[in-house]
Amino acid sequence: MNNVKGHGPEGFANPTALPQTSEQARHWQEANRSWWENHPMRYDWKKKITFPEFTKEFYVEIDRRFFSNVWEYMPWNKQSFDYLIDFDSLFDKDVLEIGAGNGSHAQLLARYARSFTGIDITDYAVRSTSERMRYFGLEATILRMDAEEMQFADNTFDFIWAWGVIHHSSNTRRVLQEMHRVLKPGGQAITMVYHRNLWSYYIMCGLLRGVLQGDLLRTRSFHATVQQSTDGAIARFYSLAEWESLVSTLFYVERIMVFGSKAELIPLPGSKVKKVVMTLIPNGLSRFLMNRCKMGSFLVSVLKKIA
Repeated sequence: MNNVKGHGPEGFANPTALPQTSEQARHWQEANRSWWENHPMRYDWKKKITFPEFTKEFYVEIDRRFFSNVWEYMPWNKQSFDYLIDFDSLFDKDVLEIGAGNGSHAQLLARYARSFTGIDITDYAVRSTSERMRYFGLEATILRMDAEEMQFADNTFDFIWAWGVIHHSSNTRRVLQEMHRVLKPGGQAITMVYHRNLWSYYIMCGLLRGVLQGDLLRTRSFHATVQQSTDGAIARFYSLAEWESLVSTLFYVERIMVFGSKAELIPLPGSKVKKVVMTLIPNGLSRFLMNRCKMGSFLVSVLKKIA
């Protein structure tokens, strides 16, 4: 999660709320677009990146920060995220990424895919990912596009990747419908959305941050307090049962998993003390608690299109 605080737009009243009117949907999506245009995911909320924006060094530093965090909760054999993605199988596949951001995932996928298309709701992401592809000599199509209204023909893609994106959209259910439409029969999609559970949501996001930072007193609402402590204009949080129910009308759920970073395990605000405590906890222990015991905040699903 990006540590720049979000705050839900008017009417976003519970962790899985969907818009009730087309006007509300438009308002929510504009709030979503504006928030990410002004707060792109650069992993610089604790320490600013000193390299000039949109340079090769800028992208290398973003990746260093991002993938070192990924290693904590999902170590790899040859390539980051190979626990989830069979990269060698992508050579004859047309791949779509929803939410290109600064292009860390795009660079991974484009190296292997027959064709790679990345979409994002912001101009910033389109510019940044396009520049990254140019620097690293990768073929890719990067487009500004709303994932709720994709401008692709039916049955276009073999594989869709959406990491930490679609729970921020105005209507997550609509994005899933569009993913199903543009995915080929038998195609696969992998998504990560935020997980609502006792530890990461109710204790870490809500109670501890709400009390320690005083947000609970200001908002007088547990839901609003959580929105204050997370990223995006909208951030939905799903239980395992809720997410499986939502996706299973469109996809066969091949795998559903939970992951979480070591920082989520320690009920302290970011500080030197927290960093010291984190060094004392083995990665294996944090993976057991966050992943195996499902205490983490990342809910990951591997989905197959039902023809």
